Amino acid sequence: MQRILIVEDSPAHMALVCQLLEGHYEIESATNGQEGVELALRTLPDLILMDLTMPKLDGWGAVVRLRANALTRDVPVVALTAHALAGDAERALRVGFDAHLTKPIDEDELLRVIGALLRKSTIG
Repeated sequence: MQRILIVEDSPAHMALVCQLLEGHYEIESATNGQEGVELALRTLPDLILMDLTMPKLDGWGAVVRLRANALTRDVPVVALTAHALAGDAERALRVGFDAHLTKPIDEDELLRVIGALLRKSTIG
């Protein structure tokens, strides 16, 4: 079963995403960007869902660190965030995210994006 790391500081959002993905994927979780980067380096997940606004290290900084490390450089990372202003998605893609999804979460879109990125990463 493919493994997804969810990096999210909100217990409610974490619970919702875990509920949506359980049964489809093995789930790991971290509550801030620093913990997420450390866990990703230890466990090498197949995909990471990352909030942008978190304590210790935000998602922007975390994705930069993940992309700078040879072990996690190619792991797909999806921004899952309330940042929905014009330009946020483009900025996320520019700094290294593979996709940008906004909260509230659209379950069908979340599963579609995850599936597409996982298929792409196993092919390439």
